[in-house]
Amino acid sequence: MTAAEILEILQRDVHSVVFATTDENGLPQTCVIDLMLADEGGLYFLTAKGKAFHRRLTASGFAALSGIKGRTTLSAAAISVRGAVRSIGTSRLEEIFQKNPYMARIYPTAASRRALEVFQLYSGAGEYFDLSQQPPFRQAFSFGGCRAAPGGYRIDSSRCTGCRACLTVCPCGCISAKTPCSINASHCIHCGNCLQACPAGAVSQLG
Repeated sequence: MTAAEILEILQRDVHSVVFATTDENGLPQTCVIDLMLADEGGLYFLTAKGKAFHRRLTASGFAALSGIKGRTTLSAAAISVRGAVRSIGTSRLEEIFQKNPYMARIYPTAASRRALEVFQLYSGAGEYFDLSQQPPFRQAFSFGGCRAAPGGYRIDSSRCTGCRACLTVCPCGCISAKTPCSINASHCIHCGNCLQACPAGAVSQLG
């Protein structure tokens, strides 16, 4: 999937996500915010100017968020994003109310909507993790010029002896049986069992 497709899933199918920001003391704060729009430019959401969330966004210019769709753990897909945010004022506010008509019940008049400010998460990276399929599927993504940092584990082919100790402890079967062994990152759940099991020290953690 492209980054834009993943962001669209996050906005359309999850919609209400948990945002994390830091306060004036550098301590983490969370709140639940609805995602109003998504496109190639990122994610769009709004908040009232008088809220503490607005102050934290303005002060730091960064945020992280996570959302999940699915009723049970094994039917769920989780998406996490972190990156830079900026205010775009009232730009796209009318479009937001058209796409999300329930907002008119919260802010019914033009006068009441003066408190609102639209923010864009315009550059970031994230991860799509789907437990509804077996083995689980994982995909890193980025947008807006940001690069996704590698995560998980890798096997150094020059140090792998082919003992296959890592295969016996991998819960997802994502390690090849060929020598040297290799890890299919799309199905790795980052448990770290392979790192602990390798007698040759061929496994290392990325990121």
